[in-house]
Amino acid sequence: MNLGKPNLVIFAETLESIGSKDRNVLAVTSDSRGSGKLVNFGKILPEQIVEVGIAEQNLVGMSAGLASTGKKVFAVSPSCFLSARSLEQIKNDVCYSDNPVNLIGISAGVSYGALGSTHHSIHDIAVLRAINNINVIVPADNFETRAAIKLAADTEEPFFIKFGKRAMYDLHDEDTKFELGKGIVIKEGLDVAFVATGETVYPAYEAAELLEKQGISARVISMHSIKPFDEELLLKTAKECRAIITVEEHSVNGGLGELCASILMQNNVSVPFKIVGIPDEYTVTGSQMEILKHYGITGDRLSNTALSVLKQNANV
Repeated sequence: MNLGKPNLVIFAETLESIGSKDRNVLAVTSDSRGSGKLVNFGKILPEQIVEVGIAEQNLVGMSAGLASTGKKVFAVSPSCFLSARSLEQIKNDVCYSDNPVNLIGISAGVSYGALGSTHHSIHDIAVLRAINNINVIVPADNFETRAAIKLAADTEEPFFIKFGKRAMYDLHDEDTKFELGKGIVIKEGLDVAFVATGETVYPAYEAAELLEKQGISARVISMHSIKPFDEELLLKTAKECRAIITVEEHSVNGGLGELCASILMQNNVSVPFKIVGIPDEYTVTGSQMEILKHYGITGDRLSNTALSVLKQNANV
């Protein structure tokens, strides 16, 4: 696989392309022009960018107002602040009022690394899943990012799309079909399935490659669309694979794993199941990669987790 660009760069390039053809496309930022990779957007489309400063609640409220007048608004801010400080505005001004704002959470998960828990965003999926009338997407690579931004620009509904900071490996061919509410199978397998989202999809793929060398076939699914969610694909996978492991750069509370567990339980589907994410504890401090390694979100650690789950449930 080839190493592509950071998803944020693809976001900015795609928004620039869309904005150049449509004056109604606006980028609204909370002192995030640089970190959101929107410096060039501001240079070539200076009348289509709004800077509100470090005032995330104002960011969302103003974006909702602009969207209500027919503007296609992309509100860009660090995910940790966007989904916490501005939660009331997201709930009431965007979702309850049905204003089609595209909320772009940047530097999500533990991307800020050593800045610590104040800057980690491992709660955003949990809180936004609980709010009606918002689509939640977590792209795994440049292809999914480009497709998600184009979809959001063409859809008159609120979106939350979250990005990390690292360069991403290309997981898809350009002719892959991207649909809201539909996961994408990256790799087929029948022994164990990794259901992952965002930046954790590639470590899951690495684990599948390691397992294949040991004669174990592992399915890898990119669940880029958290809300709406591909229940059909999850249930199909549960029936075809011996075990399921969910992987997320998010708290184990309220995220992808608990969503999958709820769907399986409510459909009376029994399958060996494991959630890999950030546990409910004081998060360790370090670089993003050090934190992910500590919590087992690397190819080698995930392959060992899969072997353990399969061994414990060998007779299931």
